[in-house]
Amino acid sequence: MLMPKTGRLVSNSGKTAQCIAHATEVAIPKASKLILNDIKKRKNSKMQLCCKIFLLIYYYGQIAFVAVNLCIMSKRSWYYIAFFGLLFIGFVFAMSRVIPGFTSVKMPVLSYVQPFHFQDQSGKDFTDRDVAGKVYVAEYFFTTCPGICPKMNRNMKKVFDRFRNEPGFLILSHSVDPVTDSVGRMRIYADSLGVNGANWHFLTGRKDSLYQAARVSYLLDDPKNNNEKIEDQFIHTQFFALVDKSGRVRRIYDGLKKEEVDKLIEDIPVLLEENEATGSRFSNGLFNNNPQ
Repeated sequence: MLMPKTGRLVSNSGKTAQCIAHATEVAIPKASKLILNDIKKRKNSKMQLCCKIFLLIYYYGQIAFVAVNLCIMSKRSWYYIAFFGLLFIGFVFAMSRVIPGFTSVKMPVLSYVQPFHFQDQSGKDFTDRDVAGKVYVAEYFFTTCPGICPKMNRNMKKVFDRFRNEPGFLILSHSVDPVTDSVGRMRIYADSLGVNGANWHFLTGRKDSLYQAARVSYLLDDPKNNNEKIEDQFIHTQFFALVDKSGRVRRIYDGLKKEEVDKLIEDIPVLLEENEATGSRFSNGLFNNNPQ
């Protein structure tokens, strides 16, 4: 290959990479500039067409040069490429065997669930200790809702039906209107869905505690909305929060969209297979044995 300026013929073997890089960086831009300047100076359309054709031939010639050099690489170079390729594949395979989930994409940790203390539809205390080591989905609704809540819970029923016999899974439906949603009313609502006495818990309690959990723990409402008086606040959200065995929120889903509910159903088994993070529940002071 004839290099610009020096006129020196460079061998195709030995320093192929340097030759290609130099040709691309120096020869092509310089040649292109000369040709384009010549085109601007000339008015003859035939001359412009010839210059453009020459430019295309020059560019594709360089591409062909690179392809040829790759094809005539020495056998030793191909052996090196094959060896390191196999070495990399072996490393990934070994790590996937030693470290479970090494090759899978992890769901990020969005927040940590704070300690809580509510009552379920049976009138029993329900605290953070009842979800320790379990995967669960959290939502917010109210029993008298005429709008989005019925559709949300129809979609949540699909999740329940899929995992109703899974002992490591729960659904927590929190009331946003605890003054109206007493324990008795929550029990009637659970009965209407045909899920009472199973792993779906309908929770009520103090409004400020319920709203604090929605905003700080589950990220289902903007914490800035906490600036008003608690009696003037009202949360109305269609989102579901997926929580892992260690009390960490891993993903938020739109409970009104079929594709997102389907994705939730796909993600739950992933978290069920995960091991509980050692020490995470207590070491950070996020979960303890003294419910609020």
